[in-house]
Amino acid sequence: MEKVIVEKLKKTLEKLKNLKPPVIEDSQEPSKEKFAKGIIARDFGIAEWDWPQGIGLYGINKLQKIDFLDSNEFFYNWFKRNLEIGLPSKNVNTTAPLLTLVDLCDKYDNKEFEELCIEWANWLMDELPKTKEGGFQHVTTSLTDRNGIILNEEQVWIDTLFMMVLFLNKMGVKYSREDWIAESIYQVSFHIKYLYEKKNGLFYHGWSFIENNNFGEIFWCRGNSWFTLGVIEFLESCGDKIDEGTRRFFLTTYKAQVDSLLKLQSEKGGWHTVLTDKMSYLEVSGTAGIVAGMYKGLQLGVLDSSYEVAAKKGLEFILKNIDEDGTVLNVSGGTGIGMDKEHYKNIIIAPMAYGQSLTIVALAEALKYLKK
Repeated sequence: MEKVIVEKLKKTLEKLKNLKPPVIEDSQEPSKEKFAKGIIARDFGIAEWDWPQGIGLYGINKLQKIDFLDSNEFFYNWFKRNLEIGLPSKNVNTTAPLLTLVDLCDKYDNKEFEELCIEWANWLMDELPKTKEGGFQHVTTSLTDRNGIILNEEQVWIDTLFMMVLFLNKMGVKYSREDWIAESIYQVSFHIKYLYEKKNGLFYHGWSFIENNNFGEIFWCRGNSWFTLGVIEFLESCGDKIDEGTRRFFLTTYKAQVDSLLKLQSEKGGWHTVLTDKMSYLEVSGTAGIVAGMYKGLQLGVLDSSYEVAAKKGLEFILKNIDEDGTVLNVSGGTGIGMDKEHYKNIIIAPMAYGQSLTIVALAEALKYLKK
């Protein structure tokens, strides 16, 4: 199994670094209709500064952390090039590349990188629009202008935990900023409060303070995976900077979610893009995020060995969905909040940077666990 994982990792990584946008008719002219199907040109490939590429960098960095490869030159060139051409608007999604940059600042003699991270963290604290009760509003990039924004007024999305809150926590720990750490811990608690469904242990995609509801009340696979993986990464980032009561609260919520996910795992090992709808397609990026979070839980002893069977089953499903050239198959496109299951079921399937990356993270975490 370890040999197969290593071979697949190499292919998936190489494909990620050279991922080209697929040919999708009129993808250069975004509209609300096309966005509803997951078609936005900047979401594809590895070059743009946005969340798909940010998660891509995160996956590569994960391999670097376990000494699987040295990507320092690749990272330096990627960040330097984007700074030279100019960054897009500051928002939740465009924060994602900084998840990796904050880890790399000390490796480069480049004050510009460090200053960018600090500037962004200060912006996040002081200028990012907040919802009622001080939640991070899920502000995103405009469909037609990378320098514009969509406010998504009074909306809270599960994606924010991974894209932005994890970054703020890492910055707080790195610079001993108690205010940044405290805010990040509050945001995790806040998102659990409004997105977690106690009746089934799953997470809704979002919450609106205007409508006072969870939109279509859909349990979206990749959205749930942002918590499964994100909360474990968050606690690892926190270290001893979080009190035991809060740590316990986060971990018990994580375990309750995993227990619920196991009941919904398909016979093939993957999870459906609408977790509670077996007629929706099996989706690999969300499955990869869930599997990565499970293997990390196994490593930390949060999950006992009884969870190995489900984790391995999910891993095998992922491996079967990696093509010979390293392309991760059956990945859903960018997904805005929908009011019904059909919205999620109609999202396009295409090679995506985050699909490659979450697969890399899942394989890396599985490899770490198997080598223990």
